[in-house]
Amino acid sequence: MPQTMMQAIEISEPGGPEVLIPTERPVPTPKDNEVLIRVFAAGVNRPDCFQRAGLYPAPPGASDLPGLEVSGEVVAIGASVTRWRIGDRVAALTHGGGYAAFVVAHEQHCLTVPDNLDMTLAAAVPETAFTVYSNVWMRGRLSAGQTLLVHGGSSGIGSTAIQLAKAHGSRVITTAGSEAKCQFCEALGADVSINYKQEDWAEAVAAAAPDGVDVILDMVAGDYTAKNLSVLAMDGRYVVIALLGGPIANDVNMGLVLRKRLVVTGSTLRPQTDAQKAAIAAACEKAVVPLLANGGFVPMIYETFALKDAAKAHALMESGEHMGKIVLRVSEGDLA
Repeated sequence: MPQTMMQAIEISEPGGPEVLIPTERPVPTPKDNEVLIRVFAAGVNRPDCFQRAGLYPAPPGASDLPGLEVSGEVVAIGASVTRWRIGDRVAALTHGGGYAAFVVAHEQHCLTVPDNLDMTLAAAVPETAFTVYSNVWMRGRLSAGQTLLVHGGSSGIGSTAIQLAKAHGSRVITTAGSEAKCQFCEALGADVSINYKQEDWAEAVAAAAPDGVDVILDMVAGDYTAKNLSVLAMDGRYVVIALLGGPIANDVNMGLVLRKRLVVTGSTLRPQTDAQKAAIAAACEKAVVPLLANGGFVPMIYETFALKDAAKAHALMESGEHMGKIVLRVSEGDLA
């Protein structure tokens, strides 16, 4: 073990960003199938905010510290670990605990960080890449030449989906909440970007894709659901990954599902089994990591904060002003 105690950010009680406070915790010990990572940077995600607010409790066995994705250096390995060695650069999906100087992660939930990729950028990869690839390709079966509609195109999820879809030969339509955010999406490769605050996005999508879109990646649900079904093409796939608009969908015409042979599906990442996450990681290692290495996918970082300023990072996340990812700088050391 490199040391016995570490700096971390804990949730003192459910509440606003101010409940995130610096603390000192024991360095975790990796289990047989885990690696211990000295954290360089940690991504900030909406599930972190939900956990802080008391709306998304850590599952049994998970760290109570927030933080679901990190980049860093492997400094210790469990007895059965075969893939990684001490000193390897990795980006990892964690079960929690990423807002800390050290974190453990399942060895099969780690991705290779290409030599040319900055470690701050690497911290913004796992949560979004796992979510986007598993939902758009593994569940949504998007293929080259098809059209993807991404709601929230300027978010971390959205900016990842745009780039990966374009790299895989698909057409991309996005929605966003300002002209600046629409321009951001178009700069990343979106073919059409719609300001949903200035026009009816469903009408604009129908105009841009008269035959319908093939896959929809939606983090809104709620009142968006009926419109999403209306703009899908024959055999279209509607994939829900969050419920920012609420879990109840009104005025849904299920006749469209029958007539168009639609698939309605969705998933959340954290509750999936280790084996399921390992399968997603393996797919991302093949489909996403090469794009990171050749510049076909560049994580978009809006702002970084020191670990001690995690509360400021959460306040920015909840303001909705950001475009791309928010990252905490944890331990710079010799990893730059």
